[in-house]
Amino acid sequence: MQRVYDFFRRHPTWVDSSWAAVLLAACAAWIAADHSPSPAARLAAVPVSFALAVTVALRRRAPERMLLVAIATGVAQLVLNVKAPNPGDAAMLVVIYTCASNGARWSSRLALTAGLLATPIAMVRWPPDSEYSTIWTTLIQTFFLTVIFALSWVIGDRLRTRRAYYAQLEERAERMHREREAQSKAAVAAERARIARELHDVVAHNVSVMVVQADGAAYVLDAAPDQARQALGTISSTGRQALAEMRRLLGLLRAGDDAGGEYVPQPGVDQLADLIEQVRGAGLPVRFEVAGQARPLSSGVELTAYRIVQEALTNVRKHGGDGASASVVLGFGDAALDLLIEDDGRGGPDGLYQQGGRDGLGQGLIGMRERIGMVGGTLTAGPRPGGGFRVSAMLPLRAGT
Repeated sequence: MQRVYDFFRRHPTWVDSSWAAVLLAACAAWIAADHSPSPAARLAAVPVSFALAVTVALRRRAPERMLLVAIATGVAQLVLNVKAPNPGDAAMLVVIYTCASNGARWSSRLALTAGLLATPIAMVRWPPDSEYSTIWTTLIQTFFLTVIFALSWVIGDRLRTRRAYYAQLEERAERMHREREAQSKAAVAAERARIARELHDVVAHNVSVMVVQADGAAYVLDAAPDQARQALGTISSTGRQALAEMRRLLGLLRAGDDAGGEYVPQPGVDQLADLIEQVRGAGLPVRFEVAGQARPLSSGVELTAYRIVQEALTNVRKHGGDGASASVVLGFGDAALDLLIEDDGRGGPDGLYQQGGRDGLGQGLIGMRERIGMVGGTLTAGPRPGGGFRVSAMLPLRAGT
């Protein structure tokens, strides 16, 4: 049964043609019963009936044209005196319904107008000749026949409205689906950026310290074994620190946001002194200064301040050259935490100041800007007048909880 239904849905013209054949057969029986007032009218009923049957057969393929054909046929029926009602007039009901449900808006309005006028015009053209007919019975008959035409239009228009409503629901569901996909992609991109920042901050600083210490140990291995041994110790402790932070990061990624434990605490402003001592031990002279009254900070500001100083000092070691030194100024203001990191080295390539390269260079500055943006601060990074590099950041203060 379902296969038959699907076949009819795929071939609507065949279904309409079948109903047109039934209608044409009913018209033939009506003509054979000799309801026409004259032989000429009876003869004219044949093309009229055929035209009405065609409008039923092709109503879904060309509803607007079939409406015009039905109206023209009705006019011809009036002129040729093909008396109504006859079975073929049911085609007008079908065409009105089709235009109201599927046709253009102008055809729907025209169909309603034609349907409301059809019965009154027919009653004027062929008034009832029964001895029981009165003005009141004629008016009642006209009213009910007009209501039938109006109902065919109302049912079709309601179907159009319902179809438009379902189409709107489908469009809204599709739009929501696209929005969810876009939000998912944005969330994935944000998570990838967060992971990239964390990996860069964890790996770049510690590995750069290890590389510098390894180079120094290799250089003084024969001449100063004690210094080489000290450098190897620094490499070992730095590697353990990097491993601990990597474990913390991987643990957070595996456990998800609802997991409460971390393997080591997130670094903050209080750990800046240890960070600077580590950098000094790697051979980079750093002057550290704290201005203003220290106060509790939010965890986001704490971590952002630490990572900015860490990345800035890492860049000095990478790009500053031999003999470079740096200074770090941490200023607690009334509403913001100010960071100023400067060096007197040669600085990095100009192309890395605004955006990173494909090989990963400059990703630290990108990470700085992203971290600053998340806490609502501002960052300025670029060459200093007279040489070197300057990183200046402003982080809004938030009371610690």
